[in-house]
Amino acid sequence: MSQTNKINRTLVGRVTSNKMCKTISVSIERTVKHPKYGKYLKRRRKILAHDPENQCQEGDIVLIQEGRPISKDKAWSLVQILVKSINQQPVPEQTTG
Repeated sequence: MSQTNKINRTLVGRVTSNKMCKTISVSIERTVKHPKYGKYLKRRRKILAHDPENQCQEGDIVLIQEGRPISKDKAWSLVQILVKSINQQPVPEQTTG
């Protein structure tokens, strides 16, 4: 048997949720042209991806890669955070008085 290098799919998307432990929800958005009318439509797909260090925040643009199944719904892994979100909520300061 000869070994062949399998090329894994990579996608770029926006993190929509990071409330799960070591898991992020990534929204993949693409545009498709309507076959009859020619209008471009947005199509979204939500994918669960493995984030082993819990480093992603909501709104981050990330690169994810397909791999072996990690759980029932999770077969993608985080490769890189391309753009960090600037909409981080600051921690409210405690005021005494």
